[in-house]
Amino acid sequence: MSLTKQDVLSVVETYIQAWVTQDPDLIVTVFTDDATYHERVLGEPIRTNVGIRNYWTEKVVQSQGNITCKLLSLYLDGNTAIVEWEAEFDDLPKVARKRMREIAVLEFATNKKIGSLREYWASEEISPLSEK
Repeated sequence: MSLTKQDVLSVVETYIQAWVTQDPDLIVTVFTDDATYHERVLGEPIRTNVGIRNYWTEKVVQSQGNITCKLLSLYLDGNTAIVEWEAEFDDLPKVARKRMREIAVLEFATNKKIGSLREYWASEEISPLSEK
């Protein structure tokens, strides 16, 4: 497999689009069927497309709103990419607007889909959500 930065960029753009549009069906298109997703790298990973879709539905669709995200950097070494992005979103359970900076390590399979994702991130509350 010859993975290019453009291949990775295409996958990351789809990932971000799935996040911003809160689309659990779209997010699974960038992962292999047996992918692992480490939201907390020291914890157990979420496994398979079904698990990732369920996680995405709970974490993104039900708990976040008004999401924006921009890619800051992308590095590629063989089949491993490191991407950094910054996002802002409404954290609905906490009733707060948050900013998050993340670095993700993406290991790609031969079909140019993500076989493993490991997230390293920090977030901060930037404002309370106003009552509507």
